[in-house]
Amino acid sequence: MFIETETTPNPSTLKFLPGQDVMTSGTREFTSPEDAEASPLADALFSLGDVTGVFFGSNFISVSAAPGVEWAQLKPQVVAMLLDHFASGAPLFAGGDAAAIAVPAADSDEFEDDPAHADIIDQIKDLLETRVRPAVANDGGDIIYRGFREGVVFLTMQGACAGCPSSTATLKQGIEGLLKHYVPEVTEVRAA
Repeated sequence: MFIETETTPNPSTLKFLPGQDVMTSGTREFTSPEDAEASPLADALFSLGDVTGVFFGSNFISVSAAPGVEWAQLKPQVVAMLLDHFASGAPLFAGGDAAAIAVPAADSDEFEDDPAHADIIDQIKDLLETRVRPAVANDGGDIIYRGFREGVVFLTMQGACAGCPSSTATLKQGIEGLLKHYVPEVTEVRAA
């Protein structure tokens, strides 16, 4: 087995490609050692001490390192851990699958959609799913729709995109421009 690595726009995050599916559906982000207890692999990566985030995508794992950490020293440790995990066939989540994993919902009161805008929301979600998510996944992350209110689309960046120096530009210049072009009711995109 060979694990490829790719840089991401976020200098503190590398994307690791094990050459097989990681998540068969959805994505999962771990931002603390406590979150990582749900996954033996994420827990092991956090145990390295210099890892500050782990993100599971469909066919990749993004790992974020603490500020000042040199990837030249951390990368071989991460690759060895990933090789051991995938070669052993160990489950990704405690309990064998993601069925028991509860992902906290966004603060629903803050981002509640107006049912009168169902058509607009469907257009936004479709554009995010078909145009934005594949590009963001290519950079080692994901984008989650959180709501639409008074012309503002609320999104959450995950994985390599969370905390990336260019994430604001991605939201404002890339995603906002795309959504405004195709959905004139959109006036702004904000990070949730």
